[in-house]
Amino acid sequence: MNIDRVPMIAGNWKMNLKLDEAVALARGVAQGVRDLKGVEVLLAPPFTALSAVREAIDGARIFLGAQNMHWEMHGAFTGEVSGRMLQEVGCTHVILGHSERRALFGDTDEVVDAKVKAAAFLGLIPIVCVGETLEDREAGRTFEVVESQLSGSLKNFRADQRMPPQTILAYEPVWAIGTGKTATPEQAQEVHRFIREWIEKTFNPGTANQVRILYGGSVKPENIGDLMAQPDIDGALVGGASLKAESFLGIIRF
Repeated sequence: MNIDRVPMIAGNWKMNLKLDEAVALARGVAQGVRDLKGVEVLLAPPFTALSAVREAIDGARIFLGAQNMHWEMHGAFTGEVSGRMLQEVGCTHVILGHSERRALFGDTDEVVDAKVKAAAFLGLIPIVCVGETLEDREAGRTFEVVESQLSGSLKNFRADQRMPPQTILAYEPVWAIGTGKTATPEQAQEVHRFIREWIEKTFNPGTANQVRILYGGSVKPENIGDLMAQPDIDGALVGGASLKAESFLGIIRF
């Protein structure tokens, strides 16, 4: 972890928790981070809980994020939510290109790129996810896959020759999400370093030094310390362990 980059711990609640549970969890986290300094915390509840969670964390130093959005501002897109709508309920961040969106809902690099462009246009901070499958890793294609996803998902930034330095990237090896398997700190660092070098090569050293890269994939209180000790890991995108205040706060207090 670089001291110039403030670490971020983000909780992706996915499609979990009833409204009262979401509010209770948000309050528990807000209470637990009251006196905490030197780390940013973000909660990404389901769309239906965004307003209630926003109220529950009011006054706390916690960012509100959404788990996805559409690239258009409005229109005939039944079942979709626009970035403007997210801003109206208080979101500052949005997770884009999560492996579950890519695998289950057909979000291609082109789709992710359109969403990233729309988010950046609105001033929403995109948390852009990349990562390889077990098959890719075993075939030695990790860097190839990650580079291809970065190039495709950030195509508009590449065309502008500028990546907003507040953009957040997340490396999530698909084989480690919800499986209990975690990339070793060394494996994670190796890919994080590759991503940072890609940013430097594609944009510039200043941007590469500023952009935060989070690790996601079975992050727990037990392994967060070793992950955060790596020079290019700037935080975590936490799934299952963010659904209980105790375990999520254990990660935040690494």
